[in-house]
Amino acid sequence: MLLSSLLTLPAAVLAQTYTEHLHLSPLAQTSHLLAAFNFTSTTPLPAYESGHFTHFPRSLAQILQHTKTRELHLRFAWGRWDDEQWGPRPRMGRREGGTGVEIWAWLDGQDGGGVEERWSGLVNGLSGLFCASLNFIDSTRTTHPVLSFSPEGTHADEVRGLESLHGTLPHEVVCTENLTPFLKLLPCKGKAGISSLLDGHKVFDANWQTMSIDVRPICPGGSTGGECVLEIQQTVDVVLDVERSMRARGDPIPRPRPIEELECDGGKVYNGGDTCYPKVKEGEMGWSLSRIFGTPVRGNCHLADGHADPDITLEVPLDRIVNVTNAQPLDLGNGQSMRSYRLPDHPPGQYTDLALPQQSLNQAVVQPQPPLYATRTITGSGQQHGGMHARLHNPHPYAQTITYFESLPWFLRPYIHTLRVRNSETHEDVKLEKMFYTPAKDRERGTHLELMFTVPAKGEVELSYDFEKAVLRYTEYPPDANRGFDVAPAVIRILPNNTNGEGAASSQHLGEGQGSYIRTTSLLLPLPTPDFSMPYNVIILTSTVIALGFGSIFNLLTRRFVLAEEVPVSKLALRIKAIVGVARGVVGRLKGAKAVEMGGDAVGSGKGDGVGNGAG
Repeated sequence: MLLSSLLTLPAAVLAQTYTEHLHLSPLAQTSHLLAAFNFTSTTPLPAYESGHFTHFPRSLAQILQHTKTRELHLRFAWGRWDDEQWGPRPRMGRREGGTGVEIWAWLDGQDGGGVEERWSGLVNGLSGLFCASLNFIDSTRTTHPVLSFSPEGTHADEVRGLESLHGTLPHEVVCTENLTPFLKLLPCKGKAGISSLLDGHKVFDANWQTMSIDVRPICPGGSTGGECVLEIQQTVDVVLDVERSMRARGDPIPRPRPIEELECDGGKVYNGGDTCYPKVKEGEMGWSLSRIFGTPVRGNCHLADGHADPDITLEVPLDRIVNVTNAQPLDLGNGQSMRSYRLPDHPPGQYTDLALPQQSLNQAVVQPQPPLYATRTITGSGQQHGGMHARLHNPHPYAQTITYFESLPWFLRPYIHTLRVRNSETHEDVKLEKMFYTPAKDRERGTHLELMFTVPAKGEVELSYDFEKAVLRYTEYPPDANRGFDVAPAVIRILPNNTNGEGAASSQHLGEGQGSYIRTTSLLLPLPTPDFSMPYNVIILTSTVIALGFGSIFNLLTRRFVLAEEVPVSKLALRIKAIVGVARGVVGRLKGAKAVEMGGDAVGSGKGDGVGNGAG
């Protein structure tokens, strides 16, 4: 068996592939740019099981093999996607995560146990690999979703033996130390190709950004035929403010520009030599890759022979002017609004840039509507009770069936008997098609709530329930206790059968039957917070009382009380006393001699005076 696997390694090595792609799309009627990076690598399953890797990252593969993880989805996200201004989410929300860190995976559960232990090993291994706090995902932050997620890969009959686990860390701050190991997993390590644009200063200065890592098995011929491969897809999606991103790095602080650099509106009556009303720029704002990302594309990362797919696609109107430097335009028949470019192969190390000047277009671009609008807030006041309120609006002329998933911390205790899902217009209750609920246990597990219902066409559904706030131990509060506790976003899955007559087909590249996803923003839950100065005062007072009491008792127990005459005199004390006596005697004799000398002088003076007087 081992010999046969070794003999198949050369063919498996040749079958390993790697592709990368950058999609640029200016968001309509805004000054924002969506940049979607995609890096995909595949390796045959025999090579993966034999530990032979070419493009697939070995560090990640060893963690997956040790924990028997069959499919992995990891998200790092920051910011808020503005549905009203930016339209639908990129990749239908499938490569998006909630604020902070979100992870869900399918682990092999056919061994009869040890799934929770291997899940702990998975999050701890990924924590060290990506320099994140994933190790804090314990049993209180782990749930087992049923409706909201389904495997994207081909698992054949193994899907019945897979265990689904989901964890979140909404308080995690995503920063450069997470981006650096992300780039290290790529074959070119961010040194060449489109990954050379990923600079931490630009990525984390975006209005919204998300990084994702998805590992899944794929069998092109289904579960019964074809050679199966393991695919890892790494994506980075960012929404950049064009004007702020093109600001010089040497001058990151916004300062008023000199008046001679401003384009003033001379039609204003108050315009003068020392006053200026800035003229509103018309049309599309000019930008370029080198100015937005701080550098052009360096070289290429073409590792697969015969690969002719585009490296960069630009979604702009046909009459938009695009100046291309060192890139080959491709005609792929993707429509008039899509332009494709391929990075040059020869000579290596060339710099590629795309520049779009300031331009007024004849026809404004209309941003399509998102599949659903969703908001979620915490209601109520006080330190003991509160409420959750979610509003889901369907802007389309057809009904949509969705799943609503919440993973709540154990210290937020919902009252399920107060759960109401009703139509906002008719105030009638909406029928729940399915419901999964797992109550929380204090300090053991959180609350798992999943609902499936239908949002009517052009309608709005409100979901609400009441909850109780638990009182924590003072050691369980974070250093910034008065800020509040983060509650993970709700995950809304729009099932793929919601169509307007076009069927339920979905993208093969992202997985069959996944539908689209929307995540609400995370929430801050204020809990009863003690006065942390009181423990300090109690500690100081208690320490003082203990010191006084213990000191007195210790003295009484250890000291020996006797008369002064009974105390034996030490030799050292006698010596010191003798020395002091001798010193006192010497001092006394010196004082006596001086007094005698002074007395003799006084007698001599008196005799002299008497003789003199008699003679006179």
